[in-house]
Amino acid sequence: MAVTKIYVVYYSTYGHVARLAEEIKKGADSVDGVEATIWQVAETTLPEESSSLAKMRAPVKTKSDNKHPVISGKQLADADGVLFGFPSRLGMMAAQMKALFDSTTGGLWRTQALAGKPAGFLFSLRTQGGGQEEAALTAVSQLAHHAMVFVPVGSTFGDGMFDMDEVRCCSPYGAGTFAGADGRSRLPSDAELQMAVHQGTYFAAFAKKLKAGAAVVA
Repeated sequence: MAVTKIYVVYYSTYGHVARLAEEIKKGADSVDGVEATIWQVAETTLPEESSSLAKMRAPVKTKSDNKHPVISGKQLADADGVLFGFPSRLGMMAAQMKALFDSTTGGLWRTQALAGKPAGFLFSLRTQGGGQEEAALTAVSQLAHHAMVFVPVGSTFGDGMFDMDEVRCCSPYGAGTFAGADGRSRLPSDAELQMAVHQGTYFAAFAKKLKAGAAVVA
């Protein structure tokens, strides 16, 4: 059977979502017959001192810093399943990720090139109550117009989602992390990284089964 291609597509301001993406890939790659690739979306904000990124004291991204290639909207059609990762800003995805979806409005939406492909989300937020589930619900609207299939994690991570011994950003809608009130000082915890691995494994297995089933039906 052909390899199932999983794309992990992210935007990361301070590196938190990029760290989760690496763990997602570990989980996806652990599924036999699955090949996961990490991509980042293009930066849409200029690095000048007056820019919003500069005001947020975000590190300037240079070509030498970029470990992962930048994806175009058209390349999404090459994947069998896509996990989108982004910081949540006021319950919405980051503008850089929205720009990627906006770039698909033409050809991919019109031809339904993404129809039937599974998709999911991972997040970074500042604090508890920062809107990770709201961000997922608003982001689902982007999937709906492409007829993509939203695949939540649900409670499949088990006790790792419910333990109250520490703060953790583990949502039925997807893996996540809290970055601190300043948006950058807190790093992903072990529990959050473990859920990211789980999501990668769960999602990859789902995508693999969906692709195999589609081949039988065809």
